[in-house]
Amino acid sequence: MLKKALSIAAVSALSTPAFAGFYLNIENNASFLKTDYQSNNTDLHVGYEGSNDNASWYIQGGGLLQSVDGQDSETNISAKTGGSVNVNDRLSVYGELSAVFDDSNSYATKIGTKIKL
Repeated sequence: MLKKALSIAAVSALSTPAFAGFYLNIENNASFLKTDYQSNNTDLHVGYEGSNDNASWYIQGGGLLQSVDGQDSETNISAKTGGSVNVNDRLSVYGELSAVFDDSNSYATKIGTKIKL
């Protein structure tokens, strides 16, 4: 599945984009149970994105710093790819596939719609 997503991103890169370029993404996601801190993940990624009149896409990857409360921190590799497609002037559909590569590789997906009011 990841190979297919990477292939789509590569083919998209060869199309004529209105914008394309490299970027640096540093993102932290923390989790809490009520007010009790549980864990956090920090992505340190380099990415590439592109777009045209009706769609945009990105692919990024790099280091992942994982910290769980009361445990030693870990450093792993992670990656994400995704994009969005404009259905019409007010509606778009987006999706993302992400992966963490460690002793037990894990994958996640995200899909949704955005409606402009």
